[in-house]
Amino acid sequence: MKKEQSPQRFEDKLSMLEQMTARMEEGELGLEEMLKLYEEGVRLSSELKSELDSAQARLMELKDGQLKPLAQDP
Repeated sequence: MKKEQSPQRFEDKLSMLEQMTARMEEGELGLEEMLKLYEEGVRLSSELKSELDSAQARLMELKDGQLKPLAQDP
């Protein structure tokens, strides 16, 4: 069985996770397929959280332990 490559863009990964969740919620999958989707969903969820954490770290500036909002253009 050929393993699907994971999409590279955050938005594509999120869309894939949403589709997997919808399929699981339909309740029509067998146990083995449900477990495979769940495992893949956990992996994707972890990747997404890591990407969000990284993006947050890039966008924020810490000052005295407080988040400082990004400068807004006038």
